[in-house]
Amino acid sequence: MRKFIFILLSIVVLVSCHTGEQGDDVLLDKGIKVFRYDRLQYEATAMNSLAALQKMSLDCPRATKILIEDVLMLGRVDEPNINERLCAYYSDTILLRIMQDATEKFKDMTSLEKGFTDGFRFLKEEIPAFPVPTVYSQISALNQSVVVGDSLLGFSLDKYMGENYPLYRRYYYDYQRRSMTPERILPDCFTFYLLSLYPFEWRPGHRSLYDVILHQGKIHWVVRQALGYKTNGEVLGYTEKEENWCKEHGKELLKWMTERGHLSSTDPMLIRAYTHSDPNMILNGEKLPPVVGLWLGMRLIERYMKQHPDVSIATLLERTDLGSVTLD
Repeated sequence: MRKFIFILLSIVVLVSCHTGEQGDDVLLDKGIKVFRYDRLQYEATAMNSLAALQKMSLDCPRATKILIEDVLMLGRVDEPNINERLCAYYSDTILLRIMQDATEKFKDMTSLEKGFTDGFRFLKEEIPAFPVPTVYSQISALNQSVVVGDSLLGFSLDKYMGENYPLYRRYYYDYQRRSMTPERILPDCFTFYLLSLYPFEWRPGHRSLYDVILHQGKIHWVVRQALGYKTNGEVLGYTEKEENWCKEHGKELLKWMTERGHLSSTDPMLIRAYTHSDPNMILNGEKLPPVVGLWLGMRLIERYMKQHPDVSIATLLERTDLGSVTLD
């Protein structure tokens, strides 16, 4: 199962999922409210509520279209028997249990809503034209953690039940489960929303590991600023030990990567090794922290911003060529 998917679709107003007629300033003044689409799913499938099923289709057409066509891949949303297929899919006993557990675990969204509001306010202040999305929660049947569309951002509660959630132990490795906690919802959502607005440009001369970690680094660094994290490691979900290792060995690691031609490599497997959560890289007999390339990218962006105090966050995000940056 892939954890993330980027779905870039045309704008469609979600009537009940959010008052799409309101502008970003009004939305942020009132504060972001997470629309509980997951509750509609539960009522429609577990409780056989026709009213909830109709509300999903009529009041939240975009969220329903993404769920049916792109997340679950059950068919086209306009097929005659698609509602029956959807209900049958969620009638699975495991999914019913997940929906019940998610409803219980996420009774209160106040903390998350504050995080979304503060983060989007920060980005709106830095980038006046920044589009603030409608935010909703769903149950994706353990598929995508985050879905993104034009002015739409959804996250799947069933992918953030906590690393010790019993069901996860049956289907996921330890390194996967550590990122499946409620604390990862905000950084994941902001990271992938920003990546949808500022995608990496795969072009000749701009596809090396160095290019990738700089781009990923600037996205994660901006997320750190927006959410007020104290360290780069917090954004990536590092333990204190992993954070300290990176601080102690960052320059050594960068030198090691340069000497072996890793930074200039365009090998997708090598790039994945530095940017994927599976910790399988070894340096001097020690296993490197997961996604260590992203930590390095954030550290390089920190250095770049100190060297260029006139560069705003808006400018940083727009730039695709940051030149050569070192940790010296």
